[in-house]
This record gives sequence, structure tokens and C-alpha cells, in this order.
Amino acid sequence: MNTILNIEKISLSYHTKQGEIQALNSISFDVLDGEFIAIIGPSGCGKTSILSIIAGLIKPSGGKVFLFGNQISRPTESIGYMLQKDQLFPWRTIEKNALLPLELKGLSRDGEKRKNVEHLLKKYGLWEFRKSYPNQLSGGMRQRAALIRTLASSPKLLLLDEPFSALDYQTRLSVCDDVYDIIKREKKTAILVTHDISEAIALADRIIVLTKRPSKILNIHYIDTDKSVSPLKRRESKDFSSWFERLWRELNYEKA
Repeated sequence: MNTILNIEKISLSYHTKQGEIQALNSISFDVLDGEFIAIIGPSGCGKTSILSIIAGLIKPSGGKVFLFGNQISRPTESIGYMLQKDQLFPWRTIEKNALLPLELKGLSRDGEKRKNVEHLLKKYGLWEFRKSYPNQLSGGMRQRAALIRTLASSPKLLLLDEPFSALDYQTRLSVCDDVYDIIKREKKTAILVTHDISEAIALADRIIVLTKRPSKILNIHYIDTDKSVSPLKRRESKDFSSWFERLWRELNYEKA
């Protein structure tokens, strides 16, 4: 597999009334085409800041980010960003929510791109609900709609910032399977930020563990669970509990 994303020694500092605070300290890693990466670490260690830097939303204090060999300095449609909440507009139908990225880019009349959104809505079970409003859908269906909206502009890389955290546990497990299935079927590369160790193990090919602030990479683990089964099934793996214990110990050592 080819490397599509290079993170080279990114650092981030910001100013408060108490003075300068360093959030990230020389973070480096690469992402391969088709990989699913999870980033975990103590609360407040800068996980979301890493996604914001990759997305071109904030500039690092030091270091560089390259996508397909080109340095990222501003948002690009090659990167899709899915936030903690679905952020669907309640006054727009599911179809119009899904088409929003095309409207913002002035592409709402592009027949091919509109057909792609229509195809995604049909493929992932939302076509019959296209005229419904977000409050008429379950939490799981809303997240599916949010992911389809993220895919509307055909990004190469997906950034997922705690996308399941607003859901109850039962729904979370089901939606986790749904979102993973869509990402793999659409052949996308993904980076997930999560506080949930189990979620990271179930989804990821590799897990990046960060230290407390100022954050460095403590470890990068290759997760050898069976990728031919769903994330939910992976939780039943005999190696799952040992991975959980290992990662839990690393994170709790960092909190000490």
C-alpha cells in the first residue's frame, strides 16, 4: 500500500492568560492508503487538534503535513471531516443535508455529483427517508446521513472526531459497524479520534497512543484482530481483552 499522508514533527502551542501552553510536541506518523488509524490518549492531550491540523483548519506552530506529497496549509475537498455530533440542519431534509457540501462549493447542479449522492443514499438505506427531517430519524440513521454528507464531495481521507460519542451504548455498537462498513466499501482511508479503547481496538488497523500534554507519541500498535469480520465480532476475539488491558495500562500510566 502507498503512503498518502505524512505528518512530520507537528507541534502546537497556544496562549492563555496564564501564558503559553504547549499542546503537541513533535508528532510524526504516516498513513497508508486504505488504512484505518485510531488515535487515543488522555483527555486534553490534543487529539482533536491533530485532526484540525490535518484538515488545514489550524496551523501548527511547527512541522508539516503532506497529503499525496502536497503540503496542506488550508482545507481541501480531498479531506472529509465528521464531527462528534451529526450537525444535520433540522430544517433541511436528509437529501438536502447530504447535498449541502455540493451547494457550498457551487456544484449543486453538477449532475454526476448529485447522482453520486443519490447512489450513496440508495446504497446505504436512506433513499426512502430522503424527504424526512433529521428529528424523524434514529440516531444511527442520522450518523449514516452525516457520513454520506461527508462523502458527497468524494474525499480521499476521512477524519472522524468521536463520531459515536453522542449515541447510547447499544446504538453506538451498531452504528460503529455501519460506519466502518461504509468506509471500507467506499475504499476510504480514515483517522479516528476516540476516548473508547474498545472502539479503537475493534475498528483500527493501527492505534496511536499519545502521552499527556505536551503530547508525544507513546506507542504505535499494529492490531492483529481478524479484519474479515465486523468490528462487533472482533470484540469477541480471544486477543481483544489482552489488547484492552495493554492499552488501558499505557493510558493510566500516563495519567499518573
